[in-house]
Amino acid sequence: MTDRRTFVNHMFAAGIAAPMLNSSAIRRLANATDIAGSHAPLVVAEDEAYWGEIRRAFTLDDTLTNLNNGWSSPAPAHALEQMIRDIRFTNELPVEHMARLLEPRIEGVREGLAKEFGCDPEEIAITRNASEANLTVINGMNLKRGDEVIVTTQNYGRMVNGWKQRAARDGIVLKEIKLDTPPKSDDDVVRAFEAAITPATRVIEVMHISYMTGYIAPVRRIIDMARKHNVEVLVDGAHAFAHFPFTRDQLDCDYYGVSLHKWCLAPIGTGMLYIRRDKIKSIWPLFAQNAGQEGDIRKYEEIGTHPAANHNAIAVSLAFHRSIGGERKIARLRMLRDRWAKRLLTESPRVHVLTALGPNTNGAIATFNVDGMDMPALNGWLWSKYKIAAGGQRHPEYQGIRVTPNVYTTLDEVDRFADKVMLAIAKGIT
Repeated sequence: MTDRRTFVNHMFAAGIAAPMLNSSAIRRLANATDIAGSHAPLVVAEDEAYWGEIRRAFTLDDTLTNLNNGWSSPAPAHALEQMIRDIRFTNELPVEHMARLLEPRIEGVREGLAKEFGCDPEEIAITRNASEANLTVINGMNLKRGDEVIVTTQNYGRMVNGWKQRAARDGIVLKEIKLDTPPKSDDDVVRAFEAAITPATRVIEVMHISYMTGYIAPVRRIIDMARKHNVEVLVDGAHAFAHFPFTRDQLDCDYYGVSLHKWCLAPIGTGMLYIRRDKIKSIWPLFAQNAGQEGDIRKYEEIGTHPAANHNAIAVSLAFHRSIGGERKIARLRMLRDRWAKRLLTESPRVHVLTALGPNTNGAIATFNVDGMDMPALNGWLWSKYKIAAGGQRHPEYQGIRVTPNVYTTLDEVDRFADKVMLAIAKGIT
């Protein structure tokens, strides 16, 4: 586990200047590191002294409860401070300060993300979100009329719209398969994708973890199966990276898109695209590349003038994540999820959780519904009456509320959420 010396090394490796190590947020994280010591992740998951220090590394309004971190999480205070510092520095003389001093630091960000993902830095592009990352692949693949792409009916809408645009423009065929909610088993999921493959199938897009229900798909098995049919797989990893531990080699994927402002706790508007090195030449960028960039991962970053401050602050957030440790983090997130979900299941037979629970299952994301209740209306009631933010969902296949705590979430917050849901079940929301 991370000790104080390792923690400080993480900070310096992220490019954090020595004066910033005296910030309140950094001190909180250092204190938390001392509290955790060498205790096992499941032990630290229930250590409120440790997680209290983590919470105090954020600048939060305690009158608001954010259980919709799946949309975007706040960044820790020292990441936000660095971004603001760099924006101010940029504003003094943009062409010198940003273009010539700050922008080259993106290479350190690239190296840090590659180390965490377990790949070559020359396979990582810095984007603004998972949509930009995934749509780069969707629009950049060489597909022709009649080529088939397989997605599920619950894939993220923006990616589905990207495939639909290619269908309208290029004549490809989009096939949407329906999976059970929740899936009966990983075997069923792999079989469903394989059953949809035909000789015309060229691509499968799969969510690593469902943004709707939190189901973690058997990505490696889907990729292995698809390769037997000469089908490529795009992995939508918007919610997976820095949420739970894994590496590229464990997935053996060729394409992977991420939003870093969710579970990596980076500033809003930061993302990552992985493309295996031998695939880069064949995937067109969204914006025109420079001459000689055909095989350069940086061709996917040619988006015109943009702030360097946002993407450089990724390094600070990544160091924060690494200082907590992936195993500690997921243990805590699962504990918070199980705390509210198991309570609701125990106290009301009307509650149904659409996400498998347990200390070794799925992650922070879990979705539930209540017999006889309009779930988006309940979600609106929780916000309007109690300033509890969650994610109301109304899908043709189900309705529910998605709950996504994060590392700064307290037991009091998830307990208050469960209290109010039980109140609504007992008395209604009028």
